[in-house]
Amino acid sequence: MTELVQTPFTAHKPVRPYSFASHLRRRGLVSPQVLLRAQSARQHQDADLSDLLRLGYGIDGNMLLQARADHLGVGLFDQSRHMVDTDALAALGPATCLKHTLLPTRDRAGKRLLVCARPDRLDRVRNTLPRVWADAPLVLTDEATVQQTVAALGKSVLVAAASARVPARESCRTWGRHPRRRLACTAVAVILCLALVIAYPFESLTALVTWACFTLIVSALQKTAALVSFLTRPRRPGPVQPPTNAPLPRVSVLVPLFRERNVATVLVERLSRLTYPKALLDVVLVLEETDTLTRDVLADVTLPPWMRMVVVPDGQPRTKPRAMNYALDCCRGDIIGIWDAEDAPAPEQIDRVAARFLTAPDDLVCLQGVLDYYNPRQSWLARCFTIEYATWFRVMLPGMARLGFAIPLGGTTLFFRRDALEELGGWDAHNVTEDADLGFRLSRHGYRTEMIDTTTGEEANCRIWPWIKQRSRWLKGYMVTWIVHMRRPRVLIRQMGWWKFLGMQTHFITALSQFLLAPLLWSFWLMPLGVTHPMEHVLSRDLLLMMGKLFLGVELLTMGAAIYAVRGAEHRHLWPWVPSLHLYFPLGCIAAYKALWELITAPFYWDKTEHGLSLHLPSRGLVPHRFDSARIELQTRHESL
Repeated sequence: MTELVQTPFTAHKPVRPYSFASHLRRRGLVSPQVLLRAQSARQHQDADLSDLLRLGYGIDGNMLLQARADHLGVGLFDQSRHMVDTDALAALGPATCLKHTLLPTRDRAGKRLLVCARPDRLDRVRNTLPRVWADAPLVLTDEATVQQTVAALGKSVLVAAASARVPARESCRTWGRHPRRRLACTAVAVILCLALVIAYPFESLTALVTWACFTLIVSALQKTAALVSFLTRPRRPGPVQPPTNAPLPRVSVLVPLFRERNVATVLVERLSRLTYPKALLDVVLVLEETDTLTRDVLADVTLPPWMRMVVVPDGQPRTKPRAMNYALDCCRGDIIGIWDAEDAPAPEQIDRVAARFLTAPDDLVCLQGVLDYYNPRQSWLARCFTIEYATWFRVMLPGMARLGFAIPLGGTTLFFRRDALEELGGWDAHNVTEDADLGFRLSRHGYRTEMIDTTTGEEANCRIWPWIKQRSRWLKGYMVTWIVHMRRPRVLIRQMGWWKFLGMQTHFITALSQFLLAPLLWSFWLMPLGVTHPMEHVLSRDLLLMMGKLFLGVELLTMGAAIYAVRGAEHRHLWPWVPSLHLYFPLGCIAAYKALWELITAPFYWDKTEHGLSLHLPSRGLVPHRFDSARIELQTRHESL
């Protein structure tokens, strides 16, 4: 190990008169040809030379670390000789030390030493450090050592921060402070509603049906507007190639895993298809401390050097957003992305994302990709799920975005500018639809989200009860999100503006009302069968027939949008199944009442979706042959947005 040099290292006064590349060449550690190619790539990539050599050319990382220390004339971190200054760690903040891979230590004589894993990037944060640490002699180590040490010593602080990163005024975590009071208020409200229904049965029924019809009309108008906007307003194609005058950014992608025995190893094979420069790619597999199953599976897998694991200490709530909040500080990238465990992203996806961010205005801080399903032939439910998502992501969301509405985000294929994401506090750890919530928080703070023309294949939920559990979690999150953002309506209007505020109301209120009040609307389908409707005593039959025609028109609108959405060659086989959506959406009614019950009894409970149910499909001949080695394909032939 190199002996520690006690002179401070500063970027303004290089320790060596020649570059690190020259040092490697003079020592014969790396061939001139490899160095030339790496230096050429560095002109177009925001990457350190060590990362380019290690990730792009397989050069040993330990050798590069020792060579870097020799070049700078500094020592290597030795836990037997260097003790962590826990007071300084607390003062600097464990999150800051994780983000910048810094570790304040002292040697046996008590002298301050700043341990660093990314010396090339130290100048970017040196001015933010206290003077005594900014001028402290430098000691080098690898990134994993810093993160493991900081995570162990700052565990309690990091765990607490992950659960409460979003400001309380924009979080739902206060919802769980008084469960008994919540249950008591709910019981009183239910008793009052029952008393009202018993005292005024027909009036109550009329009011509910009127509201259901009103929200149905509003929903139909919103769908029509989004569809017309999608069909008539030209799409602005994003750049496929980045500008030549800007270096490609570093991109970190969080992949939360929890009890993913079936897909963990498959995920590694799928992500290996990505074409983005590996020196700029940082895929972080986010694991829970209690999830020994997934950790044992990945222990037998050789991860590529651009992929690593971050273990999240156990805490409450045990949710995906809490895990991502914890892992955010461990990321290297200036762009933060999210994929789910079962995802199969397009190989060029990150290339497109990076190119768009390099040319986008500063207020565009989020890109939402298209989600598709690679197992639509597995079952009727998978077919309907695929049709629903194709309609939502290929027609409705782009149309809503072109209308200028704030859009609820999907939980995957999301990419953020890191500085904006950190400014907003990341994700609400207690919200079970943290993606939808974040979409509206972005809009509240003046930021924009844009749909990007890239697709990620997912696994459609193909079993009824798991589908209901998943949908109930989404609907519960919708309820919580609406409650949180409507705490102060005037502030919300001032932040979002009237147009986006109305768009938010129409989206949340109509979606929830339609699911909860759907049985009332279904009753009108009895009239064409000659069955007397209970409300004929209150409303004329002509009015009831007109309402029935309204419902029929909305169904035709829904089917028309679905047929258009699955017009692509890879999805056209779903056309005959579009009418069966009339039997598919009633499942959402069951999920809505389950969500309403959990909103009262278990608002933070995360009903996990089981993945890996489609891995056996190739052997049954239910999927095409154009697959990766894991036999799970991204359907790329669908028309673009």
